[in-house]
Amino acid sequence: MDFAYIIAGFFVGAIVGLTGVGGGSLMTPLLVLMFGIHPSVAVGTDLLYAAITKAGGTLAHGLKGSVDWKITRLLATGSLPAAVITLVLVGRYAPGGIDGAASLIKVALGVALVLTAVALIFRKRIQAFALARFGGQPDPVRTARLTIITGAVLGVLVSISSVGAGALGVTALFFLYPAMPALRIVGSDIAHAVPLTAVAGIGHWMLGSIDWFLLGSLLVGSLPGIWLGSHISAKVSDRVLRPILATMLMLVGAKLISH
Repeated sequence: MDFAYIIAGFFVGAIVGLTGVGGGSLMTPLLVLMFGIHPSVAVGTDLLYAAITKAGGTLAHGLKGSVDWKITRLLATGSLPAAVITLVLVGRYAPGGIDGAASLIKVALGVALVLTAVALIFRKRIQAFALARFGGQPDPVRTARLTIITGAVLGVLVSISSVGAGALGVTALFFLYPAMPALRIVGSDIAHAVPLTAVAGIGHWMLGSIDWFLLGSLLVGSLPGIWLGSHISAKVSDRVLRPILATMLMLVGAKLISH
């Protein structure tokens, strides 16, 4: 196994454990920009990486009772078909298949990173606005429909960029369910990310854009990284971490868009 990949996995795993932000926001651009991995291979490999690592998070949140399975099902109702349709269209109609969609993937990844950075910065303001605007008696039918639509948007975004299931998903849920406790929203979003990244990752596998050696190396590093990050997260101020992470994501996203 390549030691550099293991170190990268450990670094991203520690950040995920520390901040709760999905690994796609960091791992995919790291693989593309630092290691020169082809964008489609980076996205496909990272999707399976995310599915495996977030499965453990789902188990932990499920045991705590901090997953709203109804919300998870509504998100999946929109996201899973959207991911499959997106990959079929890209694989069938993009020039050169998924490999020929490299420039599209780079731009989509850059846009997703910038949106994730904005979501990190303004998450509390979005939640406060949603509480003030819809906090009284939200329409459950309307909220359910918007949740499915949110899932569909995430399905498209995640399938071509591997980014969006984390910070963007959480921010959307804060807006749709402003009275719900933050822990339950995070748990529900992580639970939804597992089937979404798994389906999208399998789709990339069928299109030939998975590097199994790379995936194994990343997992060897990330599992202890996530454990370490989750243990020290209580000692680091969220007000310090999120602006730093948002700035880094904004810079990386801008570089990918203009690349």
